Amino acid sequence: MKNAVHFGAGNIGRGFIGKLLADADVAVTFADVDMPLVDQLSHKQEYKVKVVGTECQIDTVTNVTAVNSASADVIERIIHTDLVTTAVGPNVLDIIAKTIATGIAKRFEAGNDKPLNIIACENMVRGTSHLKNEVYGHLDSQWHDKADALVGFVDSAVDRIVPPAQAANNDPLEVTVESFSEWIVDQGQFKGEIPAIEGMEKTDNLMAFVERKLFTLNTGHCITAYLGCLHGYNTIREAIEDDAIRAEVKQAMQESGEVLIRRYGFDREMHNAYIEKILGRFANPYLVDEVDRVGRQPIRKLGASDRLIKPLLGTMEYSTENKTLLKGIAAALKYKNDTDPQAVELQQSLADKGVRETLAHYTGLAAESEQVAQIEAIYQQL
Repeated sequence: MKNAVHFGAGNIGRGFIGKLLADADVAVTFADVDMPLVDQLSHKQEYKVKVVGTECQIDTVTNVTAVNSASADVIERIIHTDLVTTAVGPNVLDIIAKTIATGIAKRFEAGNDKPLNIIACENMVRGTSHLKNEVYGHLDSQWHDKADALVGFVDSAVDRIVPPAQAANNDPLEVTVESFSEWIVDQGQFKGEIPAIEGMEKTDNLMAFVERKLFTLNTGHCITAYLGCLHGYNTIREAIEDDAIRAEVKQAMQESGEVLIRRYGFDREMHNAYIEKILGRFANPYLVDEVDRVGRQPIRKLGASDRLIKPLLGTMEYSTENKTLLKGIAAALKYKNDTDPQAVELQQSLADKGVRETLAHYTGLAAESEQVAQIEAIYQQL
């Protein structure tokens, strides 16, 4: 594989997927609507990534360019590319689906019958399968059979903390990422040869890893943020260095972890080590990650298939401990942020309808359930 079109030239696009592809000698074309960013990338054709763990190093990513994702240029790139990846956020997938569909149709019209693989690297479950449905909705039905044969829509699980950039040395392209990264793909969904990309792991049991990340990293991250907000902390690191918060976050991840162990057979000792690694990542001294960024969009995070309610449903399924997960959900209801429309909507619902009706509406939990009663009681005490 030689070429990739990557939708999303933001921090995650540049700092995570774009970097892994470029490091594997893939020529990466970023597609984005931010024209100053596109202009800078296409002019410099390189950027710096500060990789921070126990120490800090700066890598230079080269062999990249950029195009406007709303232009004809991106269609032309899709006609000839080997791989399409995305890091645009779940809400933007639906917007770029039409562009991808147009690119696939033009590719077939141009007679390019080489396999094309598409991987949505988003913080959502089976994001590429969702994208496929949207793409097929825009793709003329005459091309569906050919797309079934030649276009692989490959689901993935991604994990890397990439906080908002703080431009160093007046370099708007530089991005900071943690040293830990995980990109796991469903090997059964590729068409043609699976590309050899260091840092991209293949599995035939993707959902185990999707839920491991959702129930551990995502669950722990947002509970750290919501408890941190309640205690007046500004960053994830400040919050997790509070021993009481750290203990509760660890307990919540152990509660969600019990579901994973029972559902997928994860080794208990290895999973506990995974939890400790994540707690260490939250305390990374080089990462300045604000609780307001991690806590944003609480309504989405309270969805039935997201990081708070889905593990809770698992504990209900297996009749296992969930008291700290319940506290995390109550803390999410306390999240206030006047610049976040979802936080504003959630607080208005709580004021108008109360805790039980609000929870039932946004989470799908039964208003009269024991769990909702417990969350309400905790909410009143926080």
